Amino acid sequence: MSNPCREVITLQLGHYSNFVGTHWWNLQDASLSYDPKAPPADTQCDVVFREGQTLGGHITHTPRLIIMDLKGSLRTLRQEGTLYDPGKDTSAVTWEDSLMMHKESPPSKNSFLEDLDKLDPCFHLQRGEILAEADFYSKPQCSAASLSVNTVNSQLARVQNAYKLEGSVKVWSDFLRIHLHPRTISVIHQYNHDGEAHRLEAFGQGEALLQGPVLEELEDKLHFFVEECDYLQGFQVFCDLADGFSGLGSKVTELLQDSYSGRGILTWGLAPVSYSNSTPMKDLYHQLNSTLGAVHLANNSSFFCPLTLRGGLGRRPSPPTTFPLLNCDPSLWYHSSAILALALDALTLPYRLRNNSVPMWQLADMLAVSGRKVVAAYGAVPLPMMHGGSLPDALSGCAAELPWRPLSACSEGRDGRCYGQWATLKGFEGQRLISSLTPGSKPPTSLHSLHSGEDVLASYIRSFYPAAPLALQLAATPSKLTPPFPQMFSPLLDAQGFLQSQLPSHSCAPPVVSSVPVLTSLQSSPVLGPWLGELHHGASAFDIRRVAPSFLSQGPEMADFQEALEQLRVLARCYRDDSDGATRSSSEEDDD
Repeated sequence: MSNPCREVITLQLGHYSNFVGTHWWNLQDASLSYDPKAPPADTQCDVVFREGQTLGGHITHTPRLIIMDLKGSLRTLRQEGTLYDPGKDTSAVTWEDSLMMHKESPPSKNSFLEDLDKLDPCFHLQRGEILAEADFYSKPQCSAASLSVNTVNSQLARVQNAYKLEGSVKVWSDFLRIHLHPRTISVIHQYNHDGEAHRLEAFGQGEALLQGPVLEELEDKLHFFVEECDYLQGFQVFCDLADGFSGLGSKVTELLQDSYSGRGILTWGLAPVSYSNSTPMKDLYHQLNSTLGAVHLANNSSFFCPLTLRGGLGRRPSPPTTFPLLNCDPSLWYHSSAILALALDALTLPYRLRNNSVPMWQLADMLAVSGRKVVAAYGAVPLPMMHGGSLPDALSGCAAELPWRPLSACSEGRDGRCYGQWATLKGFEGQRLISSLTPGSKPPTSLHSLHSGEDVLASYIRSFYPAAPLALQLAATPSKLTPPFPQMFSPLLDAQGFLQSQLPSHSCAPPVVSSVPVLTSLQSSPVLGPWLGELHHGASAFDIRRVAPSFLSQGPEMADFQEALEQLRVLARCYRDDSDGATRSSSEEDDD
């Protein structure tokens, strides 16, 4: 059943969140189609994109997006863009004496940005050059509608193998391929992105930011995007969890909760595997920021889901999450953010579908029950499916254990207990969802006897979680991995991301993977109790006033810090399975 377009506004708070968000928006952009004869896609792009018009009357599609980052994080990208602004008028300058101009060399562009400049003149402008007013009105190719997106994609794809950006990506704008609205980017000038001085390192620093001009600018941007929505369903917030943006995000989500009551607020707390120039004290700050962020972001959101390939949010994490069909470097932000964005494309699918979509609040209502507002994510990136095979074949090959891996630094329970689960399968286009058995033949497994893809996937998941409430959605259309998405896939995969029946010869270059099937799961599970308990223990195991007094110097107050830890302890207890209660002593309960 077709749904009305329920708009979503996205907020990206912090540099790693903008890495993930840039990959995510590149994936959305690749799915846009301006061909009226093309069949409608599974997703409804107007949920997250807004339609606008340049001063020249050309139609544009830009993300309904607010970005917050620090000074020095944009490099070649102009903060205001040029889609709607033909450049500043310099005719009003009246100084008649001699002028001395000092011109600073702009940062160099990588090969992808140089090619993008050639294919799309608007990017050439948005990244630092001013367009004369006469040229602005006479160049219709600067419109997203008049420019053939498919043409740009196909031309970029021809040189995709040449894009080895792992060594040249310094900031997220180094691989951004979409136009942004002039009201999208907010730069926080009080803190630096690079260097050792004036860094946004502590939770209290971030909390203190949301006042004065920063608050006014955010409210202005929110009002602009909200007022043009007809059926605003809510906000998706990508927020750095381990630095000072954790505190800023806590205040931003509190503002959203107070100002837009009844709307969904789905918050994804993002953390990289590692930071450059890390020290024991910085690691301690990361742990404390993550702990306070988890409490406050969960309190202010419909649900809160941490997303990271890191093995844990403490100072001594387990090894990072790896995927059998990916050849990636998890410590490289460009790689890890691409994996999380690909997973997020499936995790956020339920409320972006064209047909049978599920509003944000319904998704949250199923998972965040009885105060359990923290959920964990898992993903098979990609799902191992044989080219020309079927979904029962793929899932029966994973009968011993589920194919997904943790995406929230939270191991999966092995006992089949789960309070609620939402699974999404995306990108199986061209594959069979059910088995094509010869009449009268015996099905090799019970999955092969089922008559719909939904039944196959539900039966498979229930074999591991027999009593848990389950909802699921399937979408055939894959995520299109257009340049500059990193080519970090196993040579076992073909161009569509399916397993090849025959390995390519050593003399042949591996295919460029243009899409992959992805299976994800959002879970509210008892395993989150010990995970939250570890956060509580790690932050309360020492006297913060003696070990890290500077963390409290700009807030929170000691009483607020202790109150947050108590809230975290109570939150962890919400995930205790009642079946455990009789076997636990009162002293064990006091230790939780």
